[in-house]
Amino acid sequence: MNSSPAPLPLPDPRHWLPGLASIATDTTPVTAPGAEPGHGRRVTVAPAAVSTATCDGDRLVLAVAPQDHRFACALIAAFCAGDAVPAAADPASIALLDMAARVAAHDVGVIIEGATGTGKEGLARLVHTLSPRRDRPLVAVNCAALPEAMLEATLFGHERGAFSGAIAASPGLFRAADHGTLLLDEVSELPLPLQAKRLRVLQEREVLPVGAVRAEKVDVRVIAAANRDLAADVAAGRFRADLFYRLAVFPLRTIPLADRRADIVAIAAHWLLRATRGRLCWPTPAALARLDAHGWPGNVRELGNVLDRAMVLADGAVIDVAHLAFDTMTPPPAEAVLPLPGIVRHHEDRVIRRVLAETHDRRSAAQRLGISERTLRYKLAAMRPAAVQ
Repeated sequence: MNSSPAPLPLPDPRHWLPGLASIATDTTPVTAPGAEPGHGRRVTVAPAAVSTATCDGDRLVLAVAPQDHRFACALIAAFCAGDAVPAAADPASIALLDMAARVAAHDVGVIIEGATGTGKEGLARLVHTLSPRRDRPLVAVNCAALPEAMLEATLFGHERGAFSGAIAASPGLFRAADHGTLLLDEVSELPLPLQAKRLRVLQEREVLPVGAVRAEKVDVRVIAAANRDLAADVAAGRFRADLFYRLAVFPLRTIPLADRRADIVAIAAHWLLRATRGRLCWPTPAALARLDAHGWPGNVRELGNVLDRAMVLADGAVIDVAHLAFDTMTPPPAEAVLPLPGIVRHHEDRVIRRVLAETHDRRSAAQRLGISERTLRYKLAAMRPAAVQ
């Protein structure tokens, strides 16, 4: 296990602004450090009337119009950082990532609190990636997604025949993460009896599988995440105080996207790079301004949904305001006051948007919906005016 902490590869988008502003008529190659030490990524930039971007492995080729320098800088920063670190440009986010990098080198308990969609899992993965355990497994489990009856066996393992259906022994997630990191997402959903067993694992560094008579030693770093205030749960008796203090040696709190607006373009650049092979979709300045102005109640998760839909609706290399269909937190119109065609159209639009977001491709979406691509194009054209906010 590598005992030295990895550096935090966080390029500052502003670093490239002077170079972009001074581009003349010749192609200007820029070689920047990649996300991993010793691996360079090549960025080639040239002036243009219309901005384009093409990504091919370790090379990013940009043609940048004067009005698009801001997004070009964000693309370069995201490309050079790779997937090793969450996208960030806001000072508050950079400070949070710096704190995560500091605690990564120390084998202490970490708890990450924050609203849904603010990037808790990404922050946990960063802590693991920069830790001495980075060459060992990172195992993540959402405690709220597992039936209560299966939580104990899933976390601690079980012997063959321990319960009905246990036809073979299972090591459990703690042992699967041995010498690595276990991320317990939505840890506040753990029942109180399992919280006591969790505390024993942290104190004794051993697990007792269901149906076993002998405990097994484990060496696991536990990172816990919660979308509500665990201290309040402790005060209300819903969470054990002793377990809370074991976990909360080093607390981190993610920030709502609306409170770190400088991150919006950085995250958009990272998202579009990750989602596209070859030529990237490029948002216009008007589209970026619309993203900047949105309230983002769904945080980063909502931003990703909007960008996924935009790439489908754009059907080309440019994302404009008309391609931005925002999530809505308001309930649908009451069916009692809608005529039947309106009810059908409302639900049809919701299904089409969901399938498009899941498939990222019109042909696949049409096949899944059981309609022709031509029919899908017609329906999208009818939906588009309603999608613009």
